[in-house]
Amino acid sequence: MKRIKDSANHIKLAALMTLALSACATAPDRPRASDGPAPNDLLNATLWLQQAIEYKATADSVYALAHLRLDEALNDPTWTALPDDQKPGYEALPPAIILDADETVLDNSPYQALLVETDQTYSNETWTAWAGAGEADAVPGSLAFTRAAAAKGVTVFYVTNRNADVDEGTTRNLKDLGFPVKDGINAVMTVGEKPEWTSKKGTRRAAIAADYRVLMLFGDNLGDFVDDYKGSPAARQKVYVTNAHHWGRDWLVLPNPGYGSWESSAFGNDYSLTREQQRARKLEQLKSWTPE
Repeated sequence: MKRIKDSANHIKLAALMTLALSACATAPDRPRASDGPAPNDLLNATLWLQQAIEYKATADSVYALAHLRLDEALNDPTWTALPDDQKPGYEALPPAIILDADETVLDNSPYQALLVETDQTYSNETWTAWAGAGEADAVPGSLAFTRAAAAKGVTVFYVTNRNADVDEGTTRNLKDLGFPVKDGINAVMTVGEKPEWTSKKGTRRAAIAADYRVLMLFGDNLGDFVDDYKGSPAARQKVYVTNAHHWGRDWLVLPNPGYGSWESSAFGNDYSLTREQQRARKLEQLKSWTPE
């Protein structure tokens, strides 16, 4: 984890660790190997995000393609990533791009690592402490691309499903890392800032499209591109096929093996299920080979 920048952030992250360890101490006994943490489904995904050169190269490749696509978009006045939201005359609007925050430009793997080490799952308390502290690093390739886009006169928006109560910490985190956050506009759009700004991002994307020609969308989750992302695996497949013309052109996806709507879809988005029940539903979704 990065060095803590000031004592206030140190206190916040210390509180995060205390919350996680406290929850771990009061959780029901779970099987453990030796004296270490119990097996956790996030281990390989988190280790991959933090150590795999393959992950870094993949993220770099996505943003390398984005540089090329951005130039194409700027040279084509009819190019838009949101054809259903742009109004007549959008060709004359100033250009913009929309990026998700978590696992698209901000790397939250230290938070995921904490969950692995303490054998916990996501909670609002620990997540708010982490996000509010503003200690995430940049996803590979994201900083150079967004800075290059801003240098070409493209306004950069961050449409995130972080809640409004961590807006300040998120904005500070982005600025500290050097991401372009334009003054005078709401460049970081969080959930709950307006009543209609829910976890479905369509209203926020449309608000940007009213004033800008949106050239590209970036995200790690289907919901960063469309609002009908919470269906069954079969329904999500249909959404993927319907939007085939966008992928790799004006919609670019970053890999996230740790969490997302792909995971919850496997257990019917039912978070009332225990971890064991969720895992059982996931196993039912696997297509396996049966040897002769």
